[in-house]
Amino acid sequence: MAVNNNTLHEKPDISFKEKSKAIYNLIRPELPLAGGICVIAGQIIVLHTLPTFFFGIMGFLTGFFISGAAMISNDYFDIEIDKINNPQRPLPTGMISINELTILACLFTITGFLTASLLGLVTLIFAIIVWIIAISYNWKFKENGLIGNMMVAISVASFFIFGGASVGGLTDGLIWIFGILAFTFDLGEEIAADAMDMVGDKKRSTKTIALLYGKQDAILISISLFTLFVGLSLIPIVIGWLSKLYLIIFIPMNISIIYLSIKLYKSQTIQDGHNIIRQLYLILTIFIISFVIISIL
Repeated sequence: MAVNNNTLHEKPDISFKEKSKAIYNLIRPELPLAGGICVIAGQIIVLHTLPTFFFGIMGFLTGFFISGAAMISNDYFDIEIDKINNPQRPLPTGMISINELTILACLFTITGFLTASLLGLVTLIFAIIVWIIAISYNWKFKENGLIGNMMVAISVASFFIFGGASVGGLTDGLIWIFGILAFTFDLGEEIAADAMDMVGDKKRSTKTIALLYGKQDAILISISLFTLFVGLSLIPIVIGWLSKLYLIIFIPMNISIIYLSIKLYKSQTIQDGHNIIRQLYLILTIFIISFVIISIL
């Protein structure tokens, strides 16, 4: 997407506080932080204990900076849409210039590749692949419905697998199960979110499942993926990769997901649907934290 840099001049006399807030809003650090945490979770899944400080911090920083680079570049590719739908974003307001965004994106990318390289060649290659997927999604595939949904889900799953790979666990079956679980759950969430955002997506000519086949069919597909997630989650315990102790977190998680899936199907308003999706993510987050704690102990 071509952007006319001359139309996005930085506002004069922007204070340091205003600039810092704009950079914060551009990066949206809660998502890069989640990326870094997923990498550490992947390390713990393989090691069943905390990684060394070096591997932990380098893994976290790789997840943070690669995810941050994706978040920053997203605003560049979405500038024309944000002028209409989100005029308060840093680029449309002029609080951040195109040149500043480019510098930040490059700094985050280079730093992410550097920290990944310190963990080994395999992790560097992995980081580059994840970065390419994220940038390609922002650039070309966001409007492509299911393909775009799958690219986002792959990116999320990749942070877990990257974490496992960083501590020599690329062939560990458990980390791949967790990667598949992350992919399945996130794909279900992406399709469900599209079903709630049909009005805006229609204006953008996005080819989502909801727009192609209807809201209820999209929600049913989403629920099917959540149900698949529940079934797959029990595999590590059934085949003996995890002890039955982990059932104390798997069972409440799965019951909650099934319950919320039923609520999602019965939801009457867009706001209700979004609230349920957020609750699903909260349940998964609590599960990951609980799993990490049990693994460490």
